[in-house]
Amino acid sequence: MLTVAASTLRNKSKSTATAAAFSMPFLLSSTSTSLPHPRLPLPIPPPRRALLTAPSSSSYPRWRRPMASLAVSASASASGEEVTHLSQREAAEIDEHLMGPLGFTVDQLMELAGLSVAAAVAEVYKLGGHTRVLVICGPGNNGGDGLVAARHLHHFGYKPSVCYPKRTPKPLYSGLCTQLESLAIPFVPVEDLPENLSEEFDIIIDAMFGFSFHGTPRPPFDDLINRLVSLSFIDNSAKRPAIVSVDIPSGWHVEEGDVNGGGFKPDMLVSLTAPKLCAKEFTGPHHFLGGRFVPPPIVSKYKLHLPPYPGTSMCVRIGKAPSVDISSLRENYISPELLENQVMHDPFDQFVRWFDEAVTAGLREPNAMALTTADKEGKPSSRMVLLKGVDKQGFVWYTNYGSQKAHDLSENPNAALLFYWNEMNRQVRVEGSVQKVPEEESEKYFHSRPRGSQLGAIVSKQSTVIPGREVLQQAYKELEQKYSAGSVIPKPDYWGGYRLTPKLFEFWQGQQSRLHDRLQYSLREVDGSTIWHIERLSP
Repeated sequence: MLTVAASTLRNKSKSTATAAAFSMPFLLSSTSTSLPHPRLPLPIPPPRRALLTAPSSSSYPRWRRPMASLAVSASASASGEEVTHLSQREAAEIDEHLMGPLGFTVDQLMELAGLSVAAAVAEVYKLGGHTRVLVICGPGNNGGDGLVAARHLHHFGYKPSVCYPKRTPKPLYSGLCTQLESLAIPFVPVEDLPENLSEEFDIIIDAMFGFSFHGTPRPPFDDLINRLVSLSFIDNSAKRPAIVSVDIPSGWHVEEGDVNGGGFKPDMLVSLTAPKLCAKEFTGPHHFLGGRFVPPPIVSKYKLHLPPYPGTSMCVRIGKAPSVDISSLRENYISPELLENQVMHDPFDQFVRWFDEAVTAGLREPNAMALTTADKEGKPSSRMVLLKGVDKQGFVWYTNYGSQKAHDLSENPNAALLFYWNEMNRQVRVEGSVQKVPEEESEKYFHSRPRGSQLGAIVSKQSTVIPGREVLQQAYKELEQKYSAGSVIPKPDYWGGYRLTPKLFEFWQGQQSRLHDRLQYSLREVDGSTIWHIERLSP
């Protein structure tokens, strides 16, 4: 039931069990879902910024974006300060401080670094077209970062293979290999790699050498680097694997970059801790910073300028964002089929089932919906509002009765709602007539809101022109003083709720090759009774 799902989410938000809530709720049992009491308000979960982990591939095999909330991008250039680039000596000193007086261990840093790499990969290279990953690992810490990244990518739904020619005989590295073997991640010897890497891999992660490497690469790494160089000469990037380098493109000088110009050119560079000086020579489209573990003493000592990481993300885009051909942006949705014999007979029950699953999945504001109204001339306008109740009578939201949407509804009491749950490849459209909820219902909800929201509703004369934000802030302060003793804040007459009574529902499930599932419920008169009739629409 909806109530159970929402309360479960609230409980999970206070624990570290968030990941369990994300484990493929979209494939829950198809047993009947009943609505709450006909007049029971919809329990709305608290806002959620991002998920900390994604499900394993075994629980998430058919869905396209398990990392949608983890690797949020933010351009560092927005801060106005150039990101600090480290010399080789500074990078080594920072590692010594981290693993000395600051108490980090090498396995902790390796875990965070590998997770950052996996997060950056998942941010750019979506599962639909980039599933097969080859991780080439060197004998040092950079190779360890690659092993960790392979494990996380497996859990994100990718299919990694590992080429690890010179295994390091230390317990840390042996343990990482054991972890990968337990997940049936294949280790591919150099001699068994295909002649044409483009035929079997969509992404190649270069985790061979990091900032501490000196000299000239020896066999078999020299040949592996040359094979990456040969891939760089394929003009059409769509026909070759994307190359992702961890911290330093292998073969580059840590400070001077590709000195002789004969190195490979990665498509993505994931700098760790802070970019190294060679990163200034990076010209690929995707530069990320990972390794969200730099403590204030390091920032202060080395006068680091680093971008803020958004939300709970383990990576952040730095440098100039790549230019995008809008017409080429597309997703090849992979979802369970939505079939007529599997959905509920009543569209309200079907909506509650899907809403339950969106809540259980931890989606941010699953109750957000686009509300479209039109005035008497038929001129439409849309905006996002929050659903605050649903029952057999309809969908409820609250607003200012002097707003644009309220003006439209006074002239034309018909509207449409759209719920869009991107991570689940789902949409729900609802059309119907609209009327105000009873005053006592608005009164009850108003006083259930936080006091700040109550004051805000009084201050805001929604959709009217004001000279500046300071006007709102001043009026808010005055009301805070007026009701500072904790007295009851009266609901203004110009604020209240609306209820849309549905006449039509459409449930949309994204599918491959744009062959989407669309099931429409509409009211029909049959033998003197009004029933919901289900039809399939062409995508």
